Amino acid sequence: MKSAHEAANQELAERNEALGEKRPMLEMLVWNTKQILKSTTTGSLITFLAYCKSSIAASVYPLEASAVGLFDNTLPSKEVLDIWRNADAVCFDVDSTVCLDEGIDELAEYCEAGKAVAEWTARAMSGSIPFEEALAARLSLFKPSLSQVQDFLEKRPPRISPGIDTLVKKLKDKNTDVYLISGGFRQMINPVASILGIPLENIYANQLLFGSSGEFLGFDTKEPTSRSGGKATAVQLIRKAQEYKYMVMIGDGATDLEARQPGGSDLFICYGGVQLRESVAAKADWLVFNFKDLINSLD
Repeated sequence: MKSAHEAANQELAERNEALGEKRPMLEMLVWNTKQILKSTTTGSLITFLAYCKSSIAASVYPLEASAVGLFDNTLPSKEVLDIWRNADAVCFDVDSTVCLDEGIDELAEYCEAGKAVAEWTARAMSGSIPFEEALAARLSLFKPSLSQVQDFLEKRPPRISPGIDTLVKKLKDKNTDVYLISGGFRQMINPVASILGIPLENIYANQLLFGSSGEFLGFDTKEPTSRSGGKATAVQLIRKAQEYKYMVMIGDGATDLEARQPGGSDLFICYGGVQLRESVAAKADWLVFNFKDLINSLD
């Protein structure tokens, strides 16, 4: 008779074989984690730790390799490279691009409303629902207080994506201005900007509003990033004010893709290293899975 952890291993193997490359490796790892942790036996925990060690190390590369056959934009054209290398300003999305997490999802989880909010986030990022509607709906599910936000920031500091700090430094060394444009919240993005040495005035994001007792009141609807098309508006405002010749937008979602339009970004680079949204990636000028590709291309 098979032991508990041997049976779990077989189930995991069958599940993984069935999934193959149809889903990102990280999603597979989440499912596997839940299955292993249903058992509290020492053997199961040892198996789980060994599985994590091998799976996490290899998680990004199978996705990148399989995507090469799905998309025809993983190698940049000469025109795309020329714009990238000569950009006067580069605008980065924050959630699932500069950072490994979706900030509002993490805050919602901290406030015990993670699952419901994450479902709304997926819909918003795919472009299937107006952004302002999704933002209001997500916040209404947990209504974070000022103290909850402050506690969250203290206990869960930002997790930046591998290589983003090097890329930002290299851009700044080339006298390229760097901006953070996000549908997230300034309260959570300011620490990210501080880590990367990006001026706070170069942040375009939403603002949570609180009452005199710290109670949640809503968000500032006057911010351009609080509604659909807001990132495009922000890029246009920046370009008009600074009179940049070339601008580039880097992100993972439909709202980032919207920034590539006349008077806005000249180029949209889709970063699929955290979340690969196929409908967005297919329309990008360049699809990358590792910031090293962008760093090396600047040489």
